[in-house]
Amino acid sequence: MDTELIYGLQGQKKKLWLEFLSRSGLEPDGEFDSTVLVWEEGNIIATGSRQDHILKCIAVDDAHQGEGLTGTVLTQLRQDAFANGHTHLFLYTKPKNKWMFSSLFFYPIAQTKDVLLMENKERGIRDFLDTLPEIHTQGTIGAAVMNCNPFTKGHRYLIETASKECDHVYIFVLSEDKSAFSTEDRMNMVKLGTADLSNVTVLPTGPYLISSATFPTYFLKDREQAGTVQCLLDIDIFCKYYAPKFSITRRYVGTEPLSPMTNQYNQALLAALPEKGIEVRQIHRLEQNDTPVSASAVRAAMAAGDTDTLRRLVPDTTYEYLLKEAML
Repeated sequence: MDTELIYGLQGQKKKLWLEFLSRSGLEPDGEFDSTVLVWEEGNIIATGSRQDHILKCIAVDDAHQGEGLTGTVLTQLRQDAFANGHTHLFLYTKPKNKWMFSSLFFYPIAQTKDVLLMENKERGIRDFLDTLPEIHTQGTIGAAVMNCNPFTKGHRYLIETASKECDHVYIFVLSEDKSAFSTEDRMNMVKLGTADLSNVTVLPTGPYLISSATFPTYFLKDREQAGTVQCLLDIDIFCKYYAPKFSITRRYVGTEPLSPMTNQYNQALLAALPEKGIEVRQIHRLEQNDTPVSASAVRAAMAAGDTDTLRRLVPDTTYEYLLKEAML
């Protein structure tokens, strides 16, 4: 039995790996930084892959179950992740594997009937939430989760509406640094753009809401189902951890005529949150000249050097921030 760690899996080994995953009921999504292969007599008998801080596509041949190969694969992946600066790891598996991975020091965060999300910190999500400030206010507590890439008049309109209707509002800005604007810049623009709203608190999502750690499409044969699973996991996390922590009773979303995925997410929220005692308020998207104000339109105006359009789409605070940071 031989074990190898491969960066940039390709050629015949990739072909054999894909065939092995298919026999195991898995399907890879996207790219991988590294892959562990365990061989016996020229055949793959176990595997696992890593993309940044996420471990996925972990499988062991049926004939070799109970031989500790899952632990072998995880040890290699952990060492590789740590060597590349990733100490907080997430793992996707099927719910039936919960106890096996729990014995290997991964802890459940959320699950659907198809997917279980785990992390290697026992109180990871709770410890993260404990770092965030709570505003102890009676009454209606609202929330919205936004990317703000960058912060537009549309974002401001939704937040201002929530501010008028609620006693306090939490705005959770996506923490993942995979947008055109950095996490720091997006957070700064939202804070500047809402500074005059005394009952609004801007917070990071951390790695737990709408991030690459909630796209477990690699083992779903029905790719159309992937978006639904992602939504349900995110909703489970929001309802189980964020809403109780901050006493959230209402969540705000904007209508979404431009992004099918975001619209699907909104529909899932509208269907699921009321069952958890959380009202969902869908606010009609702010429009200019019968066109929805969007961050993508802002980015297009910036790319074209169209400052007139840009100034119509963003608050003065965003425009001034872009100037100050030499982004225009």
